[in-house]
Amino acid sequence: MICKDRIMLTKVGKSGIMVLKGNTVMAYYDGTKLLSMKDLNGNEPEIFLCTTNRTGGKTAWFSKFLVKKFLDKKEKFCLVYRFNYELDDCAEKFFKDISSLFFQGHTMESKRRASGIFHELFIDDISCGYAIALNGADQLKKYSHLFNDVKRMFFDEFQSETNHYCPDEIRKFISVHVSIARGQGEQVRYVPVYMCGNAVTIINPYYVALGICDRLRDDTKFLRGNGYVLEQGFIQSASDAIMSSGFNKAFANDNYVAYSAQNIYLNDNMAFVEKPDGYGRYICTIRYNGTDFAVREYSELGFLYVDTRPDYTYPTKITVTTDDHNVNYVMLKRNDFFLSNMRYLFERGAFRFKDMKCKEAILKALSY
Repeated sequence: MICKDRIMLTKVGKSGIMVLKGNTVMAYYDGTKLLSMKDLNGNEPEIFLCTTNRTGGKTAWFSKFLVKKFLDKKEKFCLVYRFNYELDDCAEKFFKDISSLFFQGHTMESKRRASGIFHELFIDDISCGYAIALNGADQLKKYSHLFNDVKRMFFDEFQSETNHYCPDEIRKFISVHVSIARGQGEQVRYVPVYMCGNAVTIINPYYVALGICDRLRDDTKFLRGNGYVLEQGFIQSASDAIMSSGFNKAFANDNYVAYSAQNIYLNDNMAFVEKPDGYGRYICTIRYNGTDFAVREYSELGFLYVDTRPDYTYPTKITVTTDDHNVNYVMLKRNDFFLSNMRYLFERGAFRFKDMKCKEAILKALSY
């Protein structure tokens, strides 16, 4: 197929997508290897995670995979979003790009169900699946019987660039999968989840819950865990296209351009992650998200140091959330002088951290 702008689709199939644009061949993401892998214990994974640089084609590959499975075998799928407002026009958003590339002549639409708690999806007027939102997990339980024909789930952009997650998102994600993976005479069916995203931060809720953030390295390409496999890919042609854009050249020094083109984790700035020498005077213990962090003052070096070695004999124990509030802990208000002073020091670079987990926790605690 040759288009007016001389873009020709030259190869589509198990080996991915190859596109000829002018005289340049552009290779896009191919998920075949990821889906063929076993987990750490040699079992069939039920969670498949994939991160690449932006515009690498991962969303298109998995979207095409789901639609083709339906057209060939009538196997339904479920699209997972974070918030209910994202369900509006979900069929158009999902199908628009891939329809022109792979499914010309086919149409897709969505219809609101249960007062908008979920949407039903249709291809060529035949029901092909559903679209649900994680923040509606509790309401979805009563409709779980409707989802017993779903074979696969797809969660695109599982990492939020703005750190805007649902409250208690992991619990809601698990609840949604439980609601969908029941029925057909089984207490639990095998329903794989494909999760795509760009590299925002290794301390995202899913990597933390799965134990990935402590195992991932810059050169990791595939990572196997208990029940999951992860691919950390890089699409050279996508990187070249982003870096050759005049707009992106103008912002070449911005972190976001590097994140988009090179698959560099956007929020994982290793600045201020270092271990000091000398003696540190214990200041306080800060509890955040169930973990205690120790804050020590290194007066000769002029900064505070945070690690995960709390001194429980020291009386000052602080929390900033009701979830972390416990006996012997003082919950400070947002405008408390102590927190205001800590923010002042943080903003002026007067903190050092044992690792990114400590940095992330203190950043969130001080900005809560």
